[in-house]
Amino acid sequence: MSGFSTQDSHSGRWHQPVSVPIHSGDAFQAACELVEDLGGWTDIQVDPKAMVLTCKGPGGLLGKPASIRIWTEGREGMPASTTHCSSEGGGGLLSKDKANVTEFIRKFYMRVT
Repeated sequence: MSGFSTQDSHSGRWHQPVSVPIHSGDAFQAACELVEDLGGWTDIQVDPKAMVLTCKGPGGLLGKPASIRIWTEGREGMPASTTHCSSEGGGGLLSKDKANVTEFIRKFYMRVT
């Protein structure tokens, strides 16, 4: 299995977590709304208390759908949050894990900034 996750150490903007001056609950709500709008992302499960969303996204060629996890961190009452995304492919050729993370992070960044 392959996988890709946002990290501060990645050089590409769309491969890093998104940190914004927005309350974590509002940022997580924006992430949930975005996933609902994305085509091909299914089986959406949301844990609002933990601020974690899991779903299935596009997998690689001849592979199963990828398991995608999106989570938001931030101190309660503070207008600052960081949202992360990871994708773990179900095998197949030409993994879409990096593309899944890039798609979410790019669109999420545009939505919250």
